[in-house]
Amino acid sequence: METAFDFLTPPKIVFGWGRRQEVGQLANGLGKRAFFVGGSRTLAANGELDRLAQSCRDAGLEAERLPDIFHEPEVADVDRACEWLRAKHAGDGDLLVAIGGGSAIDLAKAAAAMATNQKQNSSVADFLEGVGRGWKIVERPLPLLAMPTTGGTGSEATKNAVISSYDPPFKKSLRSEMMVPRAVLIDPELSVGVPPATTAWTGMDAVTQLIESYVSRFARPMSCALAIEGLRRALPALPQAVADGNSREAREAMAYAALLSGIALANAGLGLAHGVAAALGVHARVAHGLACAVMLPVALRVNRPRCERELAELARGTLPGDWRSDADAADAFVAAIDELAAAVRVPKRLRELGVQRERIPDLVTSSRGNSMNGNPVQLTDAELSSLLEQMY
Repeated sequence: METAFDFLTPPKIVFGWGRRQEVGQLANGLGKRAFFVGGSRTLAANGELDRLAQSCRDAGLEAERLPDIFHEPEVADVDRACEWLRAKHAGDGDLLVAIGGGSAIDLAKAAAAMATNQKQNSSVADFLEGVGRGWKIVERPLPLLAMPTTGGTGSEATKNAVISSYDPPFKKSLRSEMMVPRAVLIDPELSVGVPPATTAWTGMDAVTQLIESYVSRFARPMSCALAIEGLRRALPALPQAVADGNSREAREAMAYAALLSGIALANAGLGLAHGVAAALGVHARVAHGLACAVMLPVALRVNRPRCERELAELARGTLPGDWRSDADAADAFVAAIDELAAAVRVPKRLRELGVQRERIPDLVTSSRGNSMNGNPVQLTDAELSSLLEQMY
């Protein structure tokens, strides 16, 4: 075991069924004026977002809502949110409250950071990894209270916000340890209305993050322990949550697993599945969770020769069974993920996602992001191209 490491996690985590009623109290400890960023059509339609804002008002805060976002955030979305915050003279004493999936939370994280770091006439693109001007987050962002609703992305516990552009095409991160939300409130009951397909794809995102953080080249003992715990909850719970969205047991397990996946990836990184998923989002507009779900079984097979021991550990820590060899245990884990993907109806071919074959060279180029750096097997462009051709 390593005797020296850093570990990053949100300073305050509140978890429990029905605990959204505590949002006003929690927000009151972070500021006096709350700007809400919503990302759930269901919660917007049924008045839940308004009730949460009112809860903050009842606790003595001012509360206003930014325009809701129902897609993965783009550069223009962040820049518009920053303009909105500037018009409101956001600053000391203000906080953002993000309620939704990874899209809403990432938008809020980016806006909170840009509100205190943006320079005159600058864009969030100037701060993005690999495509901007190399500018860094140097000032502490506005406080952020994150309330995830999908049981999937783990964005409530990470230090980055993923921002997209389609002209020019890229999907890159705004990243700083200061961007970790100041507080997280996870009420699994908020995920009850999430449709089965969204439940499946976001849940597979969490599963992918737990596995990739475990086998990552940058894995740490604490992140591995959390990954095992998260997978123990998620593997049996995800099919149940897809089949019965009202299941309290399944929704609680997936919300918990998603949180652990975010903490794990923030400290250990990811791998091939997430690297290619970013490219699929940019060039074929495939939803992030779905892209991860499609790539995970393939990534496991690519990495198996390099991380048989780790996959065997995952099998022994998360699956029923008794295997005499690491090879048998690793095979059992890969098979279990195949069965999970089939159970929640994950496609197997890129063409089923609407990917055009001629875009494969672009997919290869755009897969070379931060996520790919953690993959156990470092693929050449030719090897990655061949892999995607086989998947087509």
